[in-house]
Amino acid sequence: MPDFIATRRPIRIDRVLRRAAVGALVGCVLACGVVSGATGAERPASLADAAEKADWPRVAKLIETGADVNTGQADGATALHWAVHRDDSATVKLLLTAGANPKAANRYGVTPLSLACVNGSGMIVTALLEAGADPNATLRGGETALMTAARTGRISPLQALLRHKANVDAADRKGQTAIMWAAADGHADAVQLLIKAGADFRRRLDSGFTPFLFAARNGRIEVVRTLLKSGIDANEVIKTEKGAGRAPRDGTSALLLAVENGHFDLATELIAAGADPNDMRSGFTPLHALSWVRKPDRGDDLGGQPPPQGSGRMSSIEFAKFLIAHRADINRPLKNGNPGRGKLNMAGATPLLLASKTAALELMKLLVASGANPQLGNADGATPIMAAAGLGCLAPTEEAGTEPECVAAVEYLLSLGGDINTRDKNLETAMHGAAYKSLPKVVALLARSGAKIDVWNQRNKYGWTPVTIAEGFRPGNFKPSVETLDALHKVMRDAGVTPPPPTPRSEAAKPPQQ
Repeated sequence: MPDFIATRRPIRIDRVLRRAAVGALVGCVLACGVVSGATGAERPASLADAAEKADWPRVAKLIETGADVNTGQADGATALHWAVHRDDSATVKLLLTAGANPKAANRYGVTPLSLACVNGSGMIVTALLEAGADPNATLRGGETALMTAARTGRISPLQALLRHKANVDAADRKGQTAIMWAAADGHADAVQLLIKAGADFRRRLDSGFTPFLFAARNGRIEVVRTLLKSGIDANEVIKTEKGAGRAPRDGTSALLLAVENGHFDLATELIAAGADPNDMRSGFTPLHALSWVRKPDRGDDLGGQPPPQGSGRMSSIEFAKFLIAHRADINRPLKNGNPGRGKLNMAGATPLLLASKTAALELMKLLVASGANPQLGNADGATPIMAAAGLGCLAPTEEAGTEPECVAAVEYLLSLGGDINTRDKNLETAMHGAAYKSLPKVVALLARSGAKIDVWNQRNKYGWTPVTIAEGFRPGNFKPSVETLDALHKVMRDAGVTPPPPTPRSEAAKPPQQ
């Protein structure tokens, strides 16, 4: 998973108040409620205890009688912490006038100022700062009050902090700054204010992310507009000093981040601002990416993995039409791939071949109607019809494309004249693909459509026939498919060929005969 802006882990908090907690700040201070609630009956109620219960008349009375306003609970939370958390400005001012320490920190390092920024209360933030609160105090992870305020997007706390010399470019332990928080959470007004205050809006994390890239990934269209107006290049990409060893990889553009996360309206604005629809610095173009955005692998759970939730009103197909209208190269082949046993080599793959692999029929038809060549294969010579049949599937039932969808995709490509008897450089055919993906109905369809048994009933480069693949000889765990094996045996018998006996493991990977 990429390095997300919001990676805070809440500390143990009271169950009743957990849903109201926002990040670690409230979690930290509310933890004091767990401790004090457990011991309150064993000692005299303090000013902090009264504040925790929001018993403001009692708080006022205790102050009048000379109670120590800075007495903390077991974890260090004071009455001021609780008054700020409850967002009671009158009691906050009363406590400050009585000498409450605005810099007090509880056991977790949380100050009243941090809590006021969580609430987004400009009035209370100002009161605390004027009473001497440190605008640059940090939580243990390095989060400043300015970062917290930027996360809420409220302008008045930000203005108050900046007036009191809060460091606009302070970074937490991950290197993240206030403007990154604001950009990631979609607060365009806060971003604009921080830019005017001198924030470095081009700053880049070790992960390669900038405020602009965070905004693009999260679909923050107003923030993207603000940063573009401030001079950000629409073609900005992930860039790290040592090169990408994690996702997203180096060269991933703001446009591609928007596309992969389903923010198609935002993606169109980036293209309108100059983003290249054929940018392939990440290794693939947005048109290639749409194949797995529209139909991601389903995973091993029954519910499957849905497409990204995204934002805006534009559908993926509408966006594909937009890309094509803006000169996206329909037949652009990928330059690099990762070939191997059972894999579909991405080198040379076109958008149509990748759409065929996921059996995305609607996208396939759009690409063909727009000029995609259904005969173009990858660097190994594997064609769209082979990909639609299942070639390259490493995890049957878990990868995109159900059996009915694969049947429909193969039928469509056959109607376009796809050669059902093509063998690629790995000596694999569409029938090998059906065996890889455990698709007995595709096996039957290929046979009915003219798949020649003397072509497909051969060992591939790795020593496997469709039958041995169906028996479980394939990359990964030994996974036989009885239904697929039965379908292959039937096709063989119908062709007058006797199915072979079960293959011993020692015989399964013999090299093919030349």
